[in-house]
Amino acid sequence: MLSRRKFVSSTLATGVALVSKKATAQSTKRIIVDAQVHLWKAESDDWKWVPGIKPQLPEPFTIERLVPIMDEAGVERAVIVPPSWPGDRNDYALEAARRYPGRFGVMGRIPIQNPQSGALLATWKEQRGMLGIRVTFNSEVTIPWLTDGTADWLWPAAEKAGVPVMFLTLDQMSKFAAIAERHPQLTLIIDHMGLNSSTRTLRHTDMPAAIDQTIALAKYPNVSVKLSGAVGNSVEPYPFRDMALYLQRVFDAYGPQRCYWASDMTNSLAKASYRQRVTHFTEELSFLSESDKDWVMGRAILARLKWT
Repeated sequence: MLSRRKFVSSTLATGVALVSKKATAQSTKRIIVDAQVHLWKAESDDWKWVPGIKPQLPEPFTIERLVPIMDEAGVERAVIVPPSWPGDRNDYALEAARRYPGRFGVMGRIPIQNPQSGALLATWKEQRGMLGIRVTFNSEVTIPWLTDGTADWLWPAAEKAGVPVMFLTLDQMSKFAAIAERHPQLTLIIDHMGLNSSTRTLRHTDMPAAIDQTIALAKYPNVSVKLSGAVGNSVEPYPFRDMALYLQRVFDAYGPQRCYWASDMTNSLAKASYRQRVTHFTEELSFLSESDKDWVMGRAILARLKWT
């Protein structure tokens, strides 16, 4: 039988051990950060959409819709990428960052076709919640900007200002090798593994070549990649096993500290819920270790964007 003193000592020791174990678990809790979501509100007289561009959903995807599903899925933070249909405006995304400080960051849109936009970059990140910019080269209008001089001002200006750039392109990935090499201090983040699911033409016949182009940029340490695009490009239901090989190839090339999970909400919303987009990575990809998941699911994008 334990003496009273030994009983108290043993109880205290057990209590301390439990508290210590709980504190350790809390300190090592995985932080989940979504590297890309789209938000938009209804079109109005003072918030017009670009003619001819339709949103991904028939109804708005608002701050009020996103926050509860983030909570339910255990997603702590999200990077808002303003969609194309409202044009080059960031006000609604910045509103989310103001309303939820620290929970939302913004990779804003900027008018590339206007060289005077370069003057904005010096104070770009002084906007509350602004982390960088996101640019697209995936249409008949925008793809030529990579070679006709239109976008030439962007890369040195963003490098000088320390503004990270996320980019979406279609069949133009090789052109970013020269950009990455000429501007080694410029943070470049590839969208959707270099795939563009919105075209609906990039299926498995063309995908290996597209992935090859993305992997070719892995030799540049200033280039990293979102491991998104699986939902939209898969021809299978959840958990999209036909995309596992491509995800693993890109991950193996870039490593856990240069790969980021992104839900790409609201693209292909009918194919997977928000929670499924999380569990696809946390439960279904066997090539990811628990340490890998810690980086891919949040630590890596926070570090790359210097989002504290």
